[in-house]
Order: sequence, then C-alpha cells, then structure tokens
Amino acid sequence: MAGETNLKTLLASMTPELLAGTYVFATLAPGVAQPEGLDPVMIFREREGVTLIVTEGAASAAGLAASFRCRMVTLNIHSSLEAVGFLAAITTRLAAAGMGVNPVSAFYHDHLFVSADRAEEALDLLRQLAKDSAG
Repeated sequence: MAGETNLKTLLASMTPELLAGTYVFATLAPGVAQPEGLDPVMIFREREGVTLIVTEGAASAAGLAASFRCRMVTLNIHSSLEAVGFLAAITTRLAAAGMGVNPVSAFYHDHLFVSADRAEEALDLLRQLAKDSAG
C-alpha cells in the first residue's frame, strides 16, 4: 500500500489529532539495558546512546532522567516515506509561531512531538494549514 506523495493533497487532507498523554525524551548510555517493562513509542539508536520517547509516567516509574515534556500529534494521512516537503511545510508553519517540533515519520503516518504547554496551539495551526491548503 503506497502512501500519498502529492504535497497539496497531503496538506489539505491531513487531519491532525492530539493524542492523550504527556511524553518525554530520555536517553540510555551505550550498553545500558532498557528498563524491564518499559514500552517506548519510539526507540532510536545513535553512537552516543539510545533515545526513547516514553510517557512521562513510565519514565518516572523507571527512574529515567527525561526532558522535553511534550504531546504527540498524529497527522492522520498515509504519507509516503518518499513524500517531498510535507514535514518542511508543517515545521515551517510551527516555526513561524515560534514553536519547536520533533517530527517522527513511521510507515503510515507522521507524528509531531510539540511542547506540552503549546499542544492545543499547534493543533489549531495545523488545522488552519490544512484549510489554507484546501482552498
């Protein structure tokens, strides 16, 4: 099943959804095992260590030092991994509002991690971007 590649269609058709829960980013040094029972929404390995995105509660329960309290916005359109400009347009719109974002692309959807205290604002900006793109 191929995802959408047309930028205008992607922007106009996305339906951003703010998921429940607060997330944080945590890191494990090389060679340190992931705490038992931890179920990260994302794991990424770098030379410097392993980055985990986990719920704030799970990080606290596991004793992990964490940063960037954030909320997850799922864009709810099956974007192709080869789509050009989709995340660039989105991050540009959020940057214009002075908002940082940490995007994660998965096979079916793109997900944005935005500051927890600005999540509703991000959702409004994304909905407006979809409306602007449909016109």
